[in-house]
Amino acid sequence: MCEANVYLIDKEGNEKLLLESVDKLVPSDESIMLENIFSQRKTVKARIKEMALVEHRIVLEEKD
Repeated sequence: MCEANVYLIDKEGNEKLLLESVDKLVPSDESIMLENIFSQRKTVKARIKEMALVEHRIVLEEKD
C-alpha cells in the first residue's frame, strides 16, 4: 500500500493527525485537498513541510 497519514502543524507549533490513509493530495495556490482510501476529503489552508513516504507520513504547516 502507498497511502500516508497526514499531520498538520498549527500556528502554535502543535502537530495533530489530520487524515489517515491518504492516497491523493492536490495542492492549489491557497489550499491542499486531501482524499483517503475511504473517499473522505478535507481541504486545508496549508503548505507541505515534509514528505517521508517510506514512513507513510506527510506533514503540512498551517498558512495564515
